[in-house]
Amino acid sequence: MTIHQLSVFIENKTGRLVKVLNVLKEAGIQIIASTVSDTVEYGLYRIICDKPTQAYRLLREQGIGVTMNDVFAIQIDNAPGQAAQLFETFSKADINISYMYSFMLKGKGIIIFRTSDTEKAREVISLNKINFISEENLTQVV
Repeated sequence: MTIHQLSVFIENKTGRLVKVLNVLKEAGIQIIASTVSDTVEYGLYRIICDKPTQAYRLLREQGIGVTMNDVFAIQIDNAPGQAAQLFETFSKADINISYMYSFMLKGKGIIIFRTSDTEKAREVISLNKINFISEENLTQVV
């Protein structure tokens, strides 16, 4: 029900992001979604890719600071209010959303998010029959 996301810590200096991208490119790893948030000195580059375990290992071997976390990937209809409705469901269950990002793919909205209570979120997804994307079918969506 969850997928793996890489969180890469990179200095806010020219060429640091390119180094990460080149490691993935040379290994033939496809980035499906990503986002960068920054502070003055460091950036946090979150990546959803087709081979997260391999990407994690390769980045570590290059001395790049990376962690791998479980996140949820939810597919919603492309209509106003769908994201609000989704997160209202989690809010009613008293589940905090730590962060999220989204993108459109093949006419559907894809929302990636991490929560403070993974097990409770799984329960809410199951009980409400929310359309999630699993790691096994992630590359089929793309």
